[in-house]
Amino acid sequence: MNSILSLIGRNKELFTEDISSNNNKLKSIVSLSSFLVIGGAGSIGQAVTKEIFKRNPNKLHVVDISENNMVELVRDIRSSFGYIDGDFQTFALDIGSIEYDAFIKNDGKYDYVLNLSALKHVRSEKDPFTLMRMIDVNIFNTDKTLQQSIDNGTKKYFCVSTDKAANPVNMMGASKRIMEMFLMRKSLQLNISTARFANVAFSDGSLLHGFNQRIEKRQPIVAPNDIKRYFVTPKESGELCLMSCIFGENRDIFFPKLSEDLHLISFADIAVKYLEAKGFEPYLCKDEDEARELAKTLPQEGKWPCLFTSSDTTGEKDFEEFFTDSETLDMNRFENLGVIKNEANFNDDLLNNFESTITGLKEKREWSKEQIVELFFKMIPDFGHKETGKYLDGKM
Repeated sequence: MNSILSLIGRNKELFTEDISSNNNKLKSIVSLSSFLVIGGAGSIGQAVTKEIFKRNPNKLHVVDISENNMVELVRDIRSSFGYIDGDFQTFALDIGSIEYDAFIKNDGKYDYVLNLSALKHVRSEKDPFTLMRMIDVNIFNTDKTLQQSIDNGTKKYFCVSTDKAANPVNMMGASKRIMEMFLMRKSLQLNISTARFANVAFSDGSLLHGFNQRIEKRQPIVAPNDIKRYFVTPKESGELCLMSCIFGENRDIFFPKLSEDLHLISFADIAVKYLEAKGFEPYLCKDEDEARELAKTLPQEGKWPCLFTSSDTTGEKDFEEFFTDSETLDMNRFENLGVIKNEANFNDDLLNNFESTITGLKEKREWSKEQIVELFFKMIPDFGHKETGKYLDGKM
């Protein structure tokens, strides 16, 4: 934990005061409650699951499509925390499947449902087929699990949004913005809350997680030098989600307050800190070919080949924001957590049109990225999407 903090340029955890002052209440509520964590084997899902588990829940069921990650989650929990008296089970299921629906029909009684499943990569929007799956996972699976929660008398539904939903510039952020619209519609029947937060340091599939893979495989470290991001640790992401789930009022969005404890840092700066912590001196290369070639020899000399370049790929947001000027904030309730207060703003006709258009495209088994982008612009008129024709899959 401390090593991750130092890599992202911090020396203390963000939410210590808020967790400490609310921990007795958290423990009391969790120990009497039942939880379903959807997408619980991803980085944030695992962090949330651990935060719930260590407070001794009455029932904790975890669902995720990744069987291998689920196995590691259970090993991690058993090794760190041991066992609880409550009902703890994991299920390797696809949330969009008939099997998942049967699972919900079999029991489905949960006080709190937390949805952490998402397609989160900007690179997933490069082709129309993965983009459609992003819409399914981020929007329609959310709406489906919301309705199931309503049908089963769930007390509270929580899901993660993203800072990229505030004034989105990419399809991933826009899909989360549209998801928030569907959430608002269902919030008339069920209490919901969400969270927007920064990048989770070393989360699965992230660039920082890739640093570990590159070292293991003796490959160059590549990072943009012109993009700065806010980072939270996996544990902090779990704490933020649990706080929003338990204490969020209907339609609240929780986010970390920007302060001297949370500051922007570039990926290249983290790469340098990371290599130094591993005992290597960064060696700056002029191109991919040189970096690949030097990876064969430099590590023996205590140096590591690095390629730090400016970013020119589609969907990169060059700054981060957790809220917009038009949103109402409560900055006083918590020490280091801000809360966006929302009315149930949504356009029923727009949402119905979105659903029917996507359904029609799927039925034909044929659609283009342009059709989906056009539909997103209908949903979000000020959508800042720009197509550069370049994607992360085209880079090292």
